[in-house]
Amino acid sequence: MKALSFPKSHRLLRPADYGKVFNDVQLKVPHRNFLILATPNNLGHARIGLIFSKKNLKLAVQRNRIKRQVRESFRHQTDLPGVDLVVLGRQGLVSLDNHLVRAAMDDLWRRLRKKYAQSQPSRAATSEPAGRGTG
Repeated sequence: MKALSFPKSHRLLRPADYGKVFNDVQLKVPHRNFLILATPNNLGHARIGLIFSKKNLKLAVQRNRIKRQVRESFRHQTDLPGVDLVVLGRQGLVSLDNHLVRAAMDDLWRRLRKKYAQSQPSRAATSEPAGRGTG
């Protein structure tokens, strides 16, 4: 397999795969035009699913262009942690050119890595559920 390939094993293919991410969101990485939801997997590599609605991108050619740019950006991220990702499109995507989409995704991948690294030590160090106060 080539180093920068995009095999089926790196995609969320079934509705159950998407449901797992939506039901167990552990990381959220927001952006003005995108939202990444992530949950850890045990595969050792990241998998991605894309959701871009007709409400935000009216024409199929627009949706396909954005999805193509996001997939290409993901394909170049060889050092992402083992997580299942869903990338959701928000309003305003139609006004972004390819360069801006790529720049936004590069920033989101960087922030995802950072959030994932920050979440790992905290999970191992504490056994209490998040959100419980001391008192």
